[in-house]
Parts: sequence; structure tokens; C-alpha cells
Amino acid sequence: MNIFFAIVVLGGIGLASGLVLALAARLFAVPEDTVLSDLQEILPGANCGGCGFSGCPAFAAALRRGDAGVNGCPVGGAEVSAHLGAALGVPAGRNTRLTALVRCSGGLRARNKYAYEGLTDCHAAMRIGGGSPKECPHGCIGLGTCVASCLWGAISLIDGVAVVDHERCTGCLLCAGACPKRIIVPVPYYADVNVACSSPERGSILRRLCDIGCLGCRMCEKVCQQGAIKVRDNLASIDFDLCNGCGDCAEKCPRKLIVDAKLDRAPRTLDE
Repeated sequence: MNIFFAIVVLGGIGLASGLVLALAARLFAVPEDTVLSDLQEILPGANCGGCGFSGCPAFAAALRRGDAGVNGCPVGGAEVSAHLGAALGVPAGRNTRLTALVRCSGGLRARNKYAYEGLTDCHAAMRIGGGSPKECPHGCIGLGTCVASCLWGAISLIDGVAVVDHERCTGCLLCAGACPKRIIVPVPYYADVNVACSSPERGSILRRLCDIGCLGCRMCEKVCQQGAIKVRDNLASIDFDLCNGCGDCAEKCPRKLIVDAKLDRAPRTLDE
């Protein structure tokens, strides 16, 4: 009888506690932010950091707070921007797709200071003798640290220099962060013509470092009818807002350094 009474009492206490907890959960429940969960569902989940935040959940939270724009995801592009805009009730605007560019064409044509036989990592190579196995202090080391960082298989080593496949590249720029030389930069996807060099050295010096680097001769600048290419600090650079991709500068460059990718230039911005 005593055991039965104890069971009844304990059961009653448990039932009362459960009812109290259920009531408390209902009274003090925090409403679920369905918009935030919708934003997280829309994002691709790459967590690449290309948006400037630590990952997709952080970017979604920033969108919900109004601290980020809906066209900030380089992986998702215009389609994801449109869905994010619809979820938040704001216009998506125009989304210009970016791709990475390795501003070096040296590779096998760049002089070596010594034969490096250490770890296959650009950061490791920079810690030995002068910051690089290459004579050019501004060029690609060519050991593939950027290749290992790419989640999309968009970058590879060709003839000793990193090269980006623009069709696979999402513009997340993880490779740019991985490069110890900081020579990987974003360019518009539609950019047909690029200067793949980072050296500001004078031509007389650069000739001793590399067989393809920019000499700062200004021949590209003189031939450009759009005024889109300028030489500053012995290095040519392109204003992509002015460049029409004609390729005249690439044809004129005596070093054949300027890359004419012959990409499809329409549309320049991806609105669909």
C-alpha cells in the first residue's frame, strides 16, 4: 500500500511538473524568425566567406538586420540575389559577377633564384631565402596553395603559374586570401582583356627577372582608343568600365603579356 501511494504521489508530481513546463514554454516561447530561416535556405551553404562574413548563417543574419545587401553572395549570383530580395521584400538590384585573376604570367618564364625542395606550399617557400624561390619578388611562386584553397576546382597550375578557369570560378576569392603574394584579385566576369602581371619594376630590371612581365612601355596605352588602359609605376592596368574588350592592347603588347580571353561580353551584368 505504501509503495502504491508513493507511485501515485510521484506520478502526480511528474504530471504537475510537465504541465508547468509546458505552460512556461508556451508563455515564454521566442517566436521563430521564419524570414531568417528562409534566408539560410536560399543561400548556397558554401560558407566560403566571399560575402565578407564568416559563413552563410552569418550573412543571413546580417541580411535580416539590414547590415548587408542582397547581392552580396558571389557564389549564388543573380538568381540567389533575386530570391533573397523577394524574401526580404526589397529590390535585388543588379548583380555583377566577379571572377579571380592571377596577376602573373611568369611560371616557367620567370627566373629562379634557387631550386626549392621543401614543402609544397607557397607560405613555406616564402620563409626560405629572400621570400620566394623566384627572382621576381612580385610573381606567383607556383606551389599551388591557392589551388588547394579553391572549393570549386576553378584554379590550377599551368606551366608553373596559377591560372583561373573563369567558368568555374564563383568569385568567392578564397584563393586571394590563401596567396601569400597577394597577386590574386577580383575582376568582372565579362572582362575579356587582363594584364597578368604585378611587378612595378622598371623594364631594365624586369628583363633580368622574367621573360614576360610588363615593361611599362606604354604601347598598350597608346593604342587604346577607349582610354581604358594606363601605365602607372611601370605597370599597365585596365579600367573595366571603359574597356570594350577589343583586344588591340593585347595585339600590340610586345611581351604578349596582356591576356585576351575572347569571352562572351553579353550581358555585362547578370540580371536574370
